[in-house]
Amino acid sequence: MDLGLKGKRAIVTGASRGIGKECALVLAAEGARVCVTARDEDLLAQVVQEIEAAGGEAMYVAADLTAASGCTDVVDACVSKLGGVDVLVNAAGAARGGDILGLSADVISEALELKSFGYLKMAQAAIPHMQENKWGRIVNIAGGAGASPARGNIPTSIANAAVYNITRALSDAVSPDGILVNVINPGMTNTQRARDMQQARAEKEGRDVEEILTELGAKLPAGRIGEPEEVARVVCFFASEACSYVFGSSVYMDGGSRRATP
Repeated sequence: MDLGLKGKRAIVTGASRGIGKECALVLAAEGARVCVTARDEDLLAQVVQEIEAAGGEAMYVAADLTAASGCTDVVDACVSKLGGVDVLVNAAGAARGGDILGLSADVISEALELKSFGYLKMAQAAIPHMQENKWGRIVNIAGGAGASPARGNIPTSIANAAVYNITRALSDAVSPDGILVNVINPGMTNTQRARDMQQARAEKEGRDVEEILTELGAKLPAGRIGEPEEVARVVCFFASEACSYVFGSSVYMDGGSRRATP
């Protein structure tokens, strides 16, 4: 299937590692011209080198997306070098955890500022350029915690729930302009962050992190945790011309954990 991504101008946030990085690599492999952004300039430069070594075209902008100026700087740089913006993949932001009984409101505010408000500010900056061409795709990466809060993941849960609502409202606002906005909710995925989150448990139990991840994955209907490139492939579809009738939808990529509940 030709996804129609060749020559499209795409911005991927949180692209220095993990799911964001994989999204950038897959989009570039499909022929998109990619602008990657995150805070770590050295890691971003490595992503660009990897894309260019594979024959793709990429640029990077190191920015703090908690500030509106950081978001506009990224979009302006992309427009200046690539000529516009067709696709925005929001993948930035990893919230800290903390038990709700002792949780500081500042931790929740921090999660909202980067993930939820950062996604919104990036969309607001990119949408006018998409409206010029009457075509665009915005794909938000959230997470299943938004619909399944637990006492230890409230910052993530609240931030993701806000992303769901932002996604639907943006979709309603820009669908007449040919812009599709959707959200993907990965479950546990084989990233460095997943390993970091299990490190304390591994040390406490005297076990290997990989063993714990394998054990957690075995409890899922899929029998394993997800891989970043699996999420990226679905993102790539939602970012493409082939995706033409999905508006304001939320897709779960959690190995069957939700059991088809709404």
